[in-house]
Amino acid sequence: MQKLFAVVVILLGVCAARADDWTEFRGPTGEGHAKGSLPTEWGPDKNVAWKQDVPGEGWSSPVVSEGRIYLTSAVPVEKNEMKEVSLRTLCLDAKTGKVLWDVEAIHPDGTKARHHSKNSNASPTPVLDGKHIYVHFGHMGTACLDLDGKVLWRQTDLGYQPVHGNGGSPILVDDLLVFSIDGGDKQCVVALERATGKVKWQTDRKSKAERTFSFSTPLLIDVNGRKQIVSPASDVVTAYDPKTGEEIWRLRYDGYSVIPRPVYGHGLLFLSTGYNTPVLMAIRPDGKGDVTETHVAWTMPKNAPHTPSPLLIGNELYMVSDGGTASCLDAKTGDVHWSERLGGGFSSSPLEGDGKVYFQNEAGVGFVVKAGTKYELLAKNDLKERTLASYAAADGALFIRTAKRLYRIEKR
Repeated sequence: MQKLFAVVVILLGVCAARADDWTEFRGPTGEGHAKGSLPTEWGPDKNVAWKQDVPGEGWSSPVVSEGRIYLTSAVPVEKNEMKEVSLRTLCLDAKTGKVLWDVEAIHPDGTKARHHSKNSNASPTPVLDGKHIYVHFGHMGTACLDLDGKVLWRQTDLGYQPVHGNGGSPILVDDLLVFSIDGGDKQCVVALERATGKVKWQTDRKSKAERTFSFSTPLLIDVNGRKQIVSPASDVVTAYDPKTGEEIWRLRYDGYSVIPRPVYGHGLLFLSTGYNTPVLMAIRPDGKGDVTETHVAWTMPKNAPHTPSPLLIGNELYMVSDGGTASCLDAKTGDVHWSERLGGGFSSSPLEGDGKVYFQNEAGVGFVVKAGTKYELLAKNDLKERTLASYAAADGALFIRTAKRLYRIEKR
């Protein structure tokens, strides 16, 4: 049966998603761009198409395809006085919010289910290929389900010692599912066979970092016709060959607990270096070996984020610091066009749609800013619920996950 599934996956390849589907963390390109018109204003009772309670806890973002929403959650289970959780995958109807199915993907033992107070046991965002959903729970395991909720495989042999739990999401690269492992005892990038869950390759970070834990999501880029998997980690960002896992280049910096996902454009890779003092860096990814001294185009240490990912729109690069200062920079030079205090703490990554930039703070306040080199706040929208998850967008709607609910926001 597993061989048959492998053949089917190979024949199908990666099914083409609809243009407005939202199939992975930060959308179809992984960089925060939505198609079509999106609502500018909303509130607890304004432009809310529906809201649906979600069991358990989780800060994974929803993914959306062909009228269905998929997300993960960690539901507490009482068992022999152990604080265990059931790591679950849910499917909802995108039009109504109705839960279509709710399936346990992995059931770890209680000793594995620990995390930082601002993290959760279900923080990585799932990824879709049109026929399957891949869910990842860091050190607790990874699973593949079909779109009816049947678990096709589980991979639970890649345990490691997490620090503050799990966070980085997986990505699809050809016939591989790729994610990073950056724990206290092990630091590597892993590629699983999408069809079977077996390890295809596993490349050690060769890290010399004192604090080895990080939580970033890799980004697939194309440099002069060659694919690269770029994966930031503690004290280093590295590019890997997807076919073999071999290292192409590396660049060293000072930073740990790296969370933001990079973005790519104008021949530059943009990333933030993590704690204690983050620096936004623009890197030319066309080198080989250690490029630390040769391939940094520019750096910006002021108001760089610890947690939210940057957003590139045309020639402008947007970011928001964890402390709530949003900035717009010239992507080619790093020059600051504007920098404004929004207010509140920020963990979620910004999104672009319909010429607007959407920011969301941890208290559930969404800020809508006109994209451009002049600051213009268009709306400030308070859901009055805590949220650390990033936006999803599809079919002209925003999907916002709060601590207890999932919202569909659209013009009414």
